[in-house]
Amino acid sequence: MDTMVVTAAAPMREVGSLWDGLNPNLIASIYEVDHHGDPVSDVAPILRCPFVDDANLEMTFNWQSPFENSGAGSLTPSLSAMLQSGMVQPIIENVRGVLSSDERKKFDESTPGGGWADQTAAAAEHARGRTGITKLNSTQVFTGMAPIKLDVTLMLRAWRDPQAEVEDALNLLMDWAMPRYLAPEGTLLTAAMEWAGSDNKTATSLVEAALPSTAPALLAVKYKQRTFAPLVIESIGVPLNSPSDSAGRFVQLQLPVTFATLTAWDGAGWEGAQPPNGFNVNHGGLYGNVQGLPSY
Repeated sequence: MDTMVVTAAAPMREVGSLWDGLNPNLIASIYEVDHHGDPVSDVAPILRCPFVDDANLEMTFNWQSPFENSGAGSLTPSLSAMLQSGMVQPIIENVRGVLSSDERKKFDESTPGGGWADQTAAAAEHARGRTGITKLNSTQVFTGMAPIKLDVTLMLRAWRDPQAEVEDALNLLMDWAMPRYLAPEGTLLTAAMEWAGSDNKTATSLVEAALPSTAPALLAVKYKQRTFAPLVIESIGVPLNSPSDSAGRFVQLQLPVTFATLTAWDGAGWEGAQPPNGFNVNHGGLYGNVQGLPSY
C-alpha cells in the first residue's frame, strides 16, 4: 500500500483572486499558524477571499442546575406532582367515601382538631399551586464550553486564470484541511516491535513509532480586523457542479467551511482577537495565563 501524501498548491505569498474595489475588511485572510497562533513562516501562502452569504461565530456555554433534583419532588415525584396540581384531593374524597361511618368516626376521633379526612383534604388543597423550586436548588453552575465554531462560505472566482485563482486556492485549502501524512499501516503492537528492533531507541523515535501520521495544519482567519487563531477545519463542502471552463477547471466556487478553535476560549483569548492589533499582542492571546503574561 503506497504512502498517502496530499499535494499542496505551489508556495506563494498570496493565493486567490484579485478583488480590486472591494473594501479590504471584507476580504478574509487565511494562513497557517502554530499552536500559539503565530504564523509558521513569513513566506507561507495566504489565501485571500471574501465571505458570502452568512458568516456566523457560534459560542456555546454549558450552564447546569445540579441541585434541581434535591427537592421533595425527587423522592416521590408522582405524589409531589399530584399535590401541586391538586389532583390528589379527589382521591382523598373517594377514599373517605369508601370508609364506613364507623371507620370515619374512628379516624375523626383519633385526630385532634377536627376530622382526619377533612384535615387531609384541606392540606392537599393548600398544596395546590405551590412548587418545590427555590433559588438555591435552581442555581446554575458553569460546567464548561465547547470550542468556538466559525461557519463561513468562501468565494473563489477566476477573473483571468482559473488555475491560479481558483484551482490553486482550492488545493491549498484542502492541503490545510487534510492530514499532512498518513502512515500506510501500523498499530501499537507493530510500532513497539519496530522500535524494539531499531538501533535508534530514543524518546523521539518512540513517539514517531507510536504516532506515525501527521495531523492537519492549524490556521488563522483574519476578517474585519479580527484574527481568530489557532483554528482547525472541521468540514468543507466542494460543489462539483460549479461553473468550469472547457478544460474542466473551476471558474467559480462557493465553499461552505466550518472552522473551530483548537480549544475553548477565555476572556483573554477573545480580547486578543479584537482589532486593531489582532491575536497575541498585549497578553499572550490564548495561552496568556499559562505563559504568565498579563491578562484582562
